[in-house]
Amino acid sequence: MTNLSREKIENLKSKVKGQIVLPSDSSYNEVRQIWNAMIERRPALIVRCAEADDVPPAIAFARENGLEISIRGAGHNIAGNAVCDNGVMIDFSTMRLVRVDAEKKRAYVEPGATLADFDEAAQSHGLATPVGINSTTGIAGLTLGGGFGWLTRKYGMTVDSLISVEVVTADGKRIRASENENADLFWAIRGGGGNFAVVTRFEFKLHEVGPEILAGLIVFPFDQAKQVLTQYREFVKSAPEELNVWAIMRKAPPLPFLPADVHGKEVVVLVTFYIGDAAQGRKLIEPLLRFGTPHGSHIGAQPYTQWQKAFDPLLTPGARNYWKSHNFTELSDGALNTMIEFAGKLPSPQCEIFIGLISGAANRVPGNAMAYRHRDPKFVLNVHGRWDERTDDERCIAWARAFFQASAPYASEGAYVNFMTEEEGDRVAAAYGANYDRLTQIKKRYDSDNLFHLNQNIKPSL
Repeated sequence: MTNLSREKIENLKSKVKGQIVLPSDSSYNEVRQIWNAMIERRPALIVRCAEADDVPPAIAFARENGLEISIRGAGHNIAGNAVCDNGVMIDFSTMRLVRVDAEKKRAYVEPGATLADFDEAAQSHGLATPVGINSTTGIAGLTLGGGFGWLTRKYGMTVDSLISVEVVTADGKRIRASENENADLFWAIRGGGGNFAVVTRFEFKLHEVGPEILAGLIVFPFDQAKQVLTQYREFVKSAPEELNVWAIMRKAPPLPFLPADVHGKEVVVLVTFYIGDAAQGRKLIEPLLRFGTPHGSHIGAQPYTQWQKAFDPLLTPGARNYWKSHNFTELSDGALNTMIEFAGKLPSPQCEIFIGLISGAANRVPGNAMAYRHRDPKFVLNVHGRWDERTDDERCIAWARAFFQASAPYASEGAYVNFMTEEEGDRVAAAYGANYDRLTQIKKRYDSDNLFHLNQNIKPSL
């Protein structure tokens, strides 16, 4: 562990309003812990920011002492980039304020806010922005990598609703970036991750949603997977953008509407979500029930904020997680067969394969409009490896990698950086495609020393 003199630490404490947490403090192990239990790193010092003005002294301290910097929003990133070894962890987890201007349909969000914080504040005015599907996810990491969820078909990616950001640059300056101010930086931040600056506030455009939506699950036997997924593929081609349907293959959790003898068995789940009139939504969803002979279904009107927490029990912190991901412009028979093959040999009860439908508004944004490049995919596949015991690491990771490799021939180009694990640095250029060269130039302008490199790293151009 790096030795930092008491004098240096006291000097930093005098410059920040937040808390400085050291390895000797009783709270240290709790504060450094993040969502993915596979990540075990020990920062030399943690700055728990109380305000944006705490960031410049933290950056200066790291520079002066030759220390790495990691940035933590909510600590949910699969690769574990929120926490570093022997460096300075800038921790925003106590900065979670969300302010909504209902008249302007704008939300102003601090970088430690979770999706639950954001959703609850916006929904108190009947408003929302496309975000993810797990309420404990951090808004910062989700947004900087692109962001998609149930509202994406109708309103696009999370970055498509981003209006401006306030940031601290690598040299400690506080600036604002938008379409009209520091526009190159704003272009890069929308999908470019934490490569360019430390975001201390997000401004989002809000959309009218809910407060009640129609959503739920239809659970089919696994031996009907091919017929269900084939019909799903055809159904979504003409489904209105107010309707979203995702497909999941996993072992059935103990859901109360399923017979007890189905619990723990492989199943195919169609997850439905509709914004609009509930009666109309039921008519649209009804054909899905005939794709096979369901074990059971549960679909009903409910608050949007409640639905946003529906999958939280399957995504609690503290498990070991390893993900792989592909984009698909179409789901070919070969892709479906490969998904079914690997879903039939899940290495743990928590592993799953999900197909997220994102076709719609996101596809209408030009690929060069922002760093988030790949606007052709209709689906995002997540190979979600998840288990509890370290002794299962090798087996579960091998399954995820083998499936990723087997399904690659059917995938489209690109990658979703939020689902990339830490060893996938070789995919970064592919993730940005034709936008990559411009990103390296912007990186050189704003962070020529690559100070912010604990991310899916974009290196400065030479």
